[in-house]
Amino acid sequence: MISPTSPLDPLRRPDLTPLGGAPVARRAPSVSDQFSPESSLRLKESMNRQPEIRPEVLERAKALAADPAYPSPAIMRDVARQILGSPDLSEMDT
Repeated sequence: MISPTSPLDPLRRPDLTPLGGAPVARRAPSVSDQFSPESSLRLKESMNRQPEIRPEVLERAKALAADPAYPSPAIMRDVARQILGSPDLSEMDT
């Protein structure tokens, strides 16, 4: 929700403006957002080295599934809050 006291300029960030009023210089992102075939190949190779089924993850899943107290009421409330707070994409104009 947008507060009625929010600044009108959506790009202005008060946390980046020092008390003197001069804007703070922002650093350029250090990671480029470009496709790299080499990176893609390394990722595929890394994924292929991983086991398809990780026994430690499977054991944790079995333990959680057998635990009648999981998920906790707090987790259920948080998930319900997130679901209810999310937009209904079926009602959006396309």
